[in-house]
Amino acid sequence: MGYTLTRSEFDQVLAELGKKYRLYAPVLKVGEGRFSETDVVIYDYIKDSSEIEFEKKSDFSFKEILTPLSQTLFFFTENVIKEADIDESEAIVFLRSCDMHAVKRLDQIYLNNGRHVDTFYKKVRDKIKFVLIGCPSSFQDCFCVSMGTNRTEDGYIFSVNYGGEGFDVDVKDPDLDRIFASSGAAKKEVKADFVSENEVQVHVPEEVPNAIYQADLWKEYDKRCVACGRCNLVCPTCTCFTMQDAFYTDNGKVGERRRVGGSCMIDGYSTVAGGGQYRRKHGERMRFKVLHKIYDFRKRYGYDMCVGCGRCDDVCPEYISFSNIINKVDAAVKEGEQ
Repeated sequence: MGYTLTRSEFDQVLAELGKKYRLYAPVLKVGEGRFSETDVVIYDYIKDSSEIEFEKKSDFSFKEILTPLSQTLFFFTENVIKEADIDESEAIVFLRSCDMHAVKRLDQIYLNNGRHVDTFYKKVRDKIKFVLIGCPSSFQDCFCVSMGTNRTEDGYIFSVNYGGEGFDVDVKDPDLDRIFASSGAAKKEVKADFVSENEVQVHVPEEVPNAIYQADLWKEYDKRCVACGRCNLVCPTCTCFTMQDAFYTDNGKVGERRRVGGSCMIDGYSTVAGGGQYRRKHGERMRFKVLHKIYDFRKRYGYDMCVGCGRCDDVCPEYISFSNIINKVDAAVKEGEQ
């Protein structure tokens, strides 16, 4: 069922939802960006609609709500192991279509990747519901249409289109109709806004021959890429992490184990026992990341890992374009076929 709401009516709905749920959404942080006097849009706790940033793409994804950058898994002593407590309250997260598809990728890795479920992820995931933010037009560097992630029809409790002063909402969860109706909102036929065209377009090759692994195109990134890992940290589908133990005593028998976000692009991630390191060159790391996003993941699960949000392009200090690399791979594949 659809509704059209004024700002005050929508705030009344959020206040009612806030009694049961923690509410998270993209929030504009003025003057808190990467450089002096620049802004940044990140996910944060909100209470009313004025705090939600509808008109700008978030610089960082929602991912840290589900997989914190540093997460204590359990505490240990010589004789006892205790799992870390988590916030037991439920949460609602506002996100766009590309990020709804990213949730599917995260679920695939943590919940459906082999015989074992990641119970730490599942405890958090089970308590989260999603609200779809409508996208009437594409943002810079987005290529979601090419990746097939510009539209989504399920997985969220309601969608919201922001019109400057008012909000059009399509309610998917019938249990929420009472809350919207009690706000005084007028009923209206509503459909979520979806992007239909991006300025940036990519072509993902269906098959990638082994020759691509030795292609010259990767050598460019030995010098251009500085291995800062920003692309991985803002990506909504990157799931790599490392394990770290923090010891409280000198004998190492009391402490905690933490899961800390890792990155295939950062020095030390592929270091193994004895000091050996795979993918030492930055171009090799770029090859690993790119082919995982557009080929390896699909060979295993049937769809691409990349959702085309373009955040990696936005954040790269060396102006490396991931969408451009995809097209370079496609061109190299076609050239090899001739």
